[in-house]
Amino acid sequence: MCGIAGIMTTDGRAPDQAALDALQDALRHRGPDGVGQHLGEGVGVGVGLVHTRLAIIDLKTGDQPFQSPDGTALIANAEIYNYLELRETLTDGPGNIQLQTQSDCEPALYLYRRDGIEFANQLRGMYAIAIHDPNEGQLLLSRDPFGIKPLYYVEGDFGFAFASEPTALVKAGLVAPGIVEQPLHELLQMQFTTGRQTIHPDIHRVLPGETLVIAQGRIVDRRRRAALPLSPPRSQDEASALVELEQVLLDSVEIHQRSDVPYGMFLSGGIDSAALLTLMARLNDQPVNAFTAGFSDTNVHDERDQARALARQLGAEHHEIDFVEADFWALLPEVAAAIDDPTADYATLPTYKLAATAKAAGMKVVLSGEGGDELFAGYGRYKDAQRSWWVGGPRTMRRTGRFDRLGVLRLPSDTWRDGIRAAESTLGAADLSRLQLAQAIDCADWLPNDLLIKLDRCLMAHGVEGRTPFLDRAVADFAYRLPDELKLRDGRGKYLLRRWLAIASPMAKPFDRKHGFTVPVAEWIRARGDKLGPLVSAQPGVHAIAHPDRVITLFQSSGKRQGFAAWTLLFYALWHRNHILGAAPQGDVFETLATPS
Repeated sequence: MCGIAGIMTTDGRAPDQAALDALQDALRHRGPDGVGQHLGEGVGVGVGLVHTRLAIIDLKTGDQPFQSPDGTALIANAEIYNYLELRETLTDGPGNIQLQTQSDCEPALYLYRRDGIEFANQLRGMYAIAIHDPNEGQLLLSRDPFGIKPLYYVEGDFGFAFASEPTALVKAGLVAPGIVEQPLHELLQMQFTTGRQTIHPDIHRVLPGETLVIAQGRIVDRRRRAALPLSPPRSQDEASALVELEQVLLDSVEIHQRSDVPYGMFLSGGIDSAALLTLMARLNDQPVNAFTAGFSDTNVHDERDQARALARQLGAEHHEIDFVEADFWALLPEVAAAIDDPTADYATLPTYKLAATAKAAGMKVVLSGEGGDELFAGYGRYKDAQRSWWVGGPRTMRRTGRFDRLGVLRLPSDTWRDGIRAAESTLGAADLSRLQLAQAIDCADWLPNDLLIKLDRCLMAHGVEGRTPFLDRAVADFAYRLPDELKLRDGRGKYLLRRWLAIASPMAKPFDRKHGFTVPVAEWIRARGDKLGPLVSAQPGVHAIAHPDRVITLFQSSGKRQGFAAWTLLFYALWHRNHILGAAPQGDVFETLATPS
C-alpha cells in the first residue's frame, strides 16, 4: 500500500515544489520503499503528483508514477486483485497494448485510456487512484466503493489538492487545521463522523465509490459506483447458498493473497477471522501466520484460548500479544497521532500493537475480517431493526448518543444524527428489507469512517498493508441479497456463515455464544480517574466543549456509560493536542497531557 497526493493549480502555473515535497514527506510512513513525482508538461498544465511506495507486487519494476505514451500519468494507493485478468484482457484485446511492468496498478492507466471516466468499473480491489490526463486538461480521483482506501481533498485560491491523509494537506501548508461543530458532535456521540465533510473545516473526503473530475483546479464532475446491489433479497435455499458461499469466499481469499511479499492474518475468537483462517489454511501449502491480541488481568473476555485452539487445529503459526494497562497509557498518544481523521474506537489500540507485531515478524500484508458483520448481519442492532410492531416495532440504530443525559457537554447538540438520518432517508427510498436497510446504513458511514480508518491508519503507521476479503464485490453481491432468514435466525446473526463454518471448521464452534470484542478502557481509566480527570478537563480542546468540574466527576464515575464517555474525551483531548494545536506526543498519556501545548 502507498501514499498519494497532488496539486492542480487554477492558473496553469507549476505547483509549488516545496508543497509537493512536504506532501511526500508527510506520507513517507505509508510508503517507505520508494518515492516518485510527476510534473505535468506543457503550457498551462499546472499539475504535480507525488507517490510514496510500499512495495507489495512487482518489487523491481512497479515504481510509480506510471505513464502512457500519450503522457497520461497515474499514481495509486491500491491493490487491484484482478490485475492478472485485466492484463490479459488489455494485451490480447484491440489496440495491442504493451504494459511496461508487472504491477497490479498499471492496467488501470490503460483502462482509463479505453473507458474514460468509467475506468474504475472494471477494478476489483481497494484503491485510491489519481490520473492526470494532459490531453483533456483534467485530473481524476477515484476511490473504491467500500472506501477501504482513504482519499481527501481541499479547494482553495491556489487550486485543488488531494492526499491519502488530512495531515499531509496541513503539513504542506495548503489548509489550516480547525474544528467543524457538526462532525465534532458526531465524534463525541457516535465515535465516528459521516459524509463528505471531515472534522477539519476545509478538508473533504472523496466518498466511497466516487470518481471526481477536476479541471483548472476545480471539480467539474462527480460519478459514484455503489458498493451494494440495492435490490431486495433473492429467493435461495440453504443448501445452494452454502455451496455458493464457499465458492465466493474461496475466490476472494485466493485473490486477496496475491502478493510478492510475506502475508499473514489477524485472528480473533470470532466467526469472521475463523472463516478467513479456515480458507487460508486450505489455500496455502505453508502454515499461515496468525496474530491474536488478548487482555490479561482484566474483566473483559480474552479471545486467545479460542484462537489458539483453532490455530493449532489448522496448523497456523500463532503469534499472541498481551495488551496490558501499561500499553494503554504508553501507546494511546501514538494512536491518537496516527488517527488524523478521528474515530474514538478503542479497537484502534490492540490493532496498532498487532500491526507492530506483524511488522516485526516480517509481514508486509495482513488479511482481516472487517465487513463480515455488515454483509452477513452480525450485529445485535440488526435484530432490533427487524422487530415486529407487536413487540415495539423496529428500533432506530444509534438513537442514543454517548453523552446524552450526562450533563457534561457545554452545548449538547440535537443534530448529531443528521448524517445518519440522511443515509436513512436516501437508502430508505430503495426497495430493501428492513435488515438490508440497516446493513446499508452501516456500510455508508460506520464501515468507511470508523472500521476502515482504524485498519488503514494503524497498519500504515507501521508500513503494513491491510486487506479485507469480505469487502469484495463478488462477496457483497452474494451476501447482501441473501434471504433475511439466512442472515438472522433464532435471534442470532450471520447464520449462513456460521453454518458453513460448522461444516468446514467445527473447532471454531460457530454456534457457541460469542462475546463481543471489548477493550477494557473504562476499567483502566477508572483506576486512574482521580489523576486523569483534572488533566483531561484542563486540555484546551476539552475545556471548550465540556464543563471542567463535570469532566472530573465523569472520570471518577463507575458507570459503564460514564466510562466510555470518559474514554471518548480522553481520546479527543490527545487528538486535539496533536492535530489542532500541533503538539506532538511527549511520552505516555500522563506526560503528554501534563506538557503545555
